[in-house]
Amino acid sequence: MKKNLISIIFLSFSIFSYGQCNGRYQTEIFNTVSVSTVNYSDVYNDFFHKMDIYTPDGDTVTNRPVILYMHGGAFYAGEKGSVDCVDFCTSYAKKGYVAISANYRLAANALTFAFYQDIQYITVLQAVADIKAAVRYLRKDHANGNTLGIHPDGIFLGGYSAGAVLSIHLSYLDSISDLPTSPLDVQALVSNIGGTLDGDAGNDGYSSEISGIVSFAGAINDLAWVDSTDDPIVFIHGTDDNVVNFNCGPGLGQATVLNLCGMNAMKPALDNAGILNDTMVYINGGHGWAGTGHANPLFTQAVDFSTNFLYPLLPCNNSSVGITEKEDNVQQYPNPANDIVHYSSGKMIEEIIIYNQIGQIKNKIIVNSTEHDVALTDYDRGIYYVRLVLDDLSIILKKLSVSK
Repeated sequence: MKKNLISIIFLSFSIFSYGQCNGRYQTEIFNTVSVSTVNYSDVYNDFFHKMDIYTPDGDTVTNRPVILYMHGGAFYAGEKGSVDCVDFCTSYAKKGYVAISANYRLAANALTFAFYQDIQYITVLQAVADIKAAVRYLRKDHANGNTLGIHPDGIFLGGYSAGAVLSIHLSYLDSISDLPTSPLDVQALVSNIGGTLDGDAGNDGYSSEISGIVSFAGAINDLAWVDSTDDPIVFIHGTDDNVVNFNCGPGLGQATVLNLCGMNAMKPALDNAGILNDTMVYINGGHGWAGTGHANPLFTQAVDFSTNFLYPLLPCNNSSVGITEKEDNVQQYPNPANDIVHYSSGKMIEEIIIYNQIGQIKNKIIVNSTEHDVALTDYDRGIYYVRLVLDDLSIILKKLSVSK
């Protein structure tokens, strides 16, 4: 189950001069943390728009990664002071992160939420809108003095149960057109959060993009929302979870609640789309393992597992080597690919190196052209990593999914 994680770490050593974080972000190197509470919305000032910010005492670094962790509670209960929120954020802050436990809007009535799917959709969309505003708050602060000492390109989301569901939907629900119009016109419900998926909670003008997700017992409503542009994700899930289904099933195990597809259903979709992911499965595990925080050793194991997954993705491991993953001038298509994958660039491509998932070189091609086709005849189905060296010595990293 650590195959993807091992490959990421291997590639970080062999390609990216891995280990630029000065001993931070892997183990607890600080003894104590401080917690401050802020209102993250410039539209709402209430309980639902408060977040607790955990920072390591005595830390002087000003370009730290951030992880926001959202509480569970089925979207009608829970709050940022839940024991798992406190324990998760304390652990990450002791490792050098800025860790945040954030509230978000909940359904006003648990009974109506459980029986009316329009209310379920509106509640989740509002929660997503709130946390997008929280992400924008961080970038707004960075642009206006960086009082929190963060790196704006190192913002990650995580959560347990509803908090993990929220995180996944924030990242993987890309446009209003993805939402269904029948039997319920969910696209029309977006008007309840201001008419856009960015929502109505403010901090407009800043990006709500994130860099990765930590899912403790999370799931997605529609597997079709997974595509090649989505963020890396690490899953921890129990096989016997009857609240958020390990496979696919109605939320809370109740037929009136929207369908949720958990880790076991999402992973094939992620692999097919070429999304970096890793999974840890608790065989015969239920839903409640995270609720008591470090009192349950499974929670501690999950925190450490997620830490290891995120580490190679941090800006300090990728900021000094000219690697671009989201926006660059090299096109790769199709992806997923079957017989041939095509590369084109505005700059000369000098070399293409393709690695398999255990870090072995599958192919090394001298190109010296702005375009090149790579035949995939002898490639097995799966995920590959493509390193392109351009004539200005910059390096572009791509993920390639071979789908045959």
